[in-house]
Amino acid sequence: MRRTRQRFTLRQDSSRGERVPWSVRRSFRVAGGLLLLLVACLPVVALAQDTVPIPRLSVEVGTARNPQEVSTSLQILAILTLLSVAPSILLMMTAFTRIVIVLSFLKSALGTPNIPPTPVIIGLSLFLTFYVMAPTLDAINRNALQPYMKQEITFTQAMERAEKPIRTFMLRQTYTEDLNLFIRLSKQPAPRTPDELPLTTLIPAFMLSELKTAFLIGFYIYIPFLIIDLVVASILLSMGMMMLPPVVVSMPAKLLVFTLANGWGVLAQALVQGFR
Repeated sequence: MRRTRQRFTLRQDSSRGERVPWSVRRSFRVAGGLLLLLVACLPVVALAQDTVPIPRLSVEVGTARNPQEVSTSLQILAILTLLSVAPSILLMMTAFTRIVIVLSFLKSALGTPNIPPTPVIIGLSLFLTFYVMAPTLDAINRNALQPYMKQEITFTQAMERAEKPIRTFMLRQTYTEDLNLFIRLSKQPAPRTPDELPLTTLIPAFMLSELKTAFLIGFYIYIPFLIIDLVVASILLSMGMMMLPPVVVSMPAKLLVFTLANGWGVLAQALVQGFR
């Protein structure tokens, strides 16, 4: 049988004196042709954009025709302001603070500072927060948002009704000593009922209590993993393997124990049931 050999046509490159394969030169020519075709099509695309109507969004300041327009504009402004501070409200008045701190403690205790990634931790914290806050959000939607959307109550009444479920949730999670601390710092008379307690006093007390609870849970999480580290370090020292870092052996052991004990499910259940 006659064997056929593949031949390449080589051209001389005058700039470097090197031989450039013909297939490479052909690729450059094709790419240059496509680029010229794209440049030639740009005027056609611009002309098509001139003929096709494109929607435009504008915000204007003008003279109101009646008081109803002023009220609607102020409500839209309040909603936009609320959306801009929504992350702060999420941190201050919900279960997000405790959950995200506990999950961060777990990541440090496992010895994997980059696994799970931070977006995964934040996403899990958000969904657990929505699960915990579901009864409170349902009460706000039923008593405040829906009547306001049906124009049965005013905006002020809706805000007052929405405040009650949030206040009840925060009061259940706040320690009495933290609440008394901020009442003393405010130098105001002690309220006789929880409804008289201002949010400027309740919110920092709630956040302080959440931080305290999250750090206590983090301490309990660290204990079993610390025991595993001590056991592994003692075994390595007794075997004379002092040059081997204990983390190399303890981290797989901690991952195995945590997985076999269904650690994620147990921790999620403890976090959800920890909110009164």
